[in-house]
Amino acid sequence: MTEPSKTIRILVVDDHPIVRGGVELLAREDVNLEVVGGALTGAAAVELARALPVDVILLDLRLPDIPAPELIPRLRRVAPHARILLFTAFADHGAIDLLMEAGADGCLVKDISGQDFATAIHRVSGGIRVVDPRLAGSRRVVTSEALYRAGLTRREYEVLRFAAMGNSNPEIAQELSLARNTVKTYLQSAMQKLNARNRVEAIARAHELRLL
Repeated sequence: MTEPSKTIRILVVDDHPIVRGGVELLAREDVNLEVVGGALTGAAAVELARALPVDVILLDLRLPDIPAPELIPRLRRVAPHARILLFTAFADHGAIDLLMEAGADGCLVKDISGQDFATAIHRVSGGIRVVDPRLAGSRRVVTSEALYRAGLTRREYEVLRFAAMGNSNPEIAQELSLARNTVKTYLQSAMQKLNARNRVEAIARAHELRLL
């Protein structure tokens, strides 16, 4: 006798409630998909991921409180068995590589069809990395021109990029073969140039400029 298929439980993390409604509609096309919760902020997502039995976390890239590269490791800690699937409105988003390096299991564009959505959820739940074909060619190297417009040097950007992945100053120093004080200097310079009071604001500003 064939065993019934396991229900895949989805947590939707997006600051637009309408997105959760859209995901629920997509999930209805497959009896084995269920949206078990929704969070409007990164902090709420961490709490729900800790409290709910979740198989797949559908994560928007732009939340109001916590940058996605910082949120992904937090979600990993509280829900180590859940798969994290990024959900973006932009097929040319420049941060996909960074976020995949931070621990995401895949990425979809929000206008995906119901059948493709269900297939992607099943695949990522089964441990297969899934990237929307429209994103496969979107690997973006941040150009010198983009950094010039932002006022950042290449080294300041590299330090900020590692900070966005959740690395501490000593870890960044080790990764880039720099002294710890040098890392601190680069970060302070980047924060000043981006009009940020701390590294979280600097990372958020870099996201707005689509450097991360």
